[in-house]
Amino acid sequence: MIAVPTTAMVLAAGLGTRMRPLTNSTAKPLLEVGGKKLIDHLLDQLSAAGVERAIVNVHWCADQVEAHVKARTDLDVVISDERDQVLETGGGLAKARPLLGEDPVFVINTDAFWAPTDAAPLRALAEAFDPGAMDELLLLADTRRCLGFPGAGDFFRDEAGHLTRRGDAASAPFAYAGVRILKPQLYDGQPVEPFSANRIWNAALPQGRIHGLPLDRFWLHVGDPQALKDAEMWTRCHGA
Repeated sequence: MIAVPTTAMVLAAGLGTRMRPLTNSTAKPLLEVGGKKLIDHLLDQLSAAGVERAIVNVHWCADQVEAHVKARTDLDVVISDERDQVLETGGGLAKARPLLGEDPVFVINTDAFWAPTDAAPLRALAEAFDPGAMDELLLLADTRRCLGFPGAGDFFRDEAGHLTRRGDAASAPFAYAGVRILKPQLYDGQPVEPFSANRIWNAALPQGRIHGLPLDRFWLHVGDPQALKDAEMWTRCHGA
């Protein structure tokens, strides 16, 4: 039986600066694609996969985000309050560390989702996670099967699933798809201050403790207003 994490950390505290002016008065996770808010695309899939508890960090338009997620009845939602200072992807986890427990957890961004939209990628990630060999397992998007990602890719992956950064290469085949499973103990003792999760990755990657699992879906990354329009058109055309 697959041991699906029952807790997820949902990163919803970002300022959404690249999405302005759409985020001048609302939070990016509350923007909609296909008639559904970005954060709900992911929360729906987490719930369907078996997640019971979602830790949601808030900063920009925090009251809006908190009210929206607290209205859900399928998940036990706990707010990690970053109203005083946005702590970025690493600092947010450091602050939420007491809430995460000791078992592996999902960590998920709110500006990326996949189509068809179902929970299978989350279950596949849980099935592939080996805590003896891995500290984190990242879901990876094929840069040839995505929308809204103009970058050159983030990682190379070997046959065993170990990841290395693109480095000086012109391109890499995989982009981080915004979802991962990690051991919360990685953040034990980390300062509650603004820092990127790259601080943790930079230490764990050379040790072979970060692995990747390719996503078998089309990936939509909604990073700016044009990407939002493109994702809306794509979902209409493909019924996602």
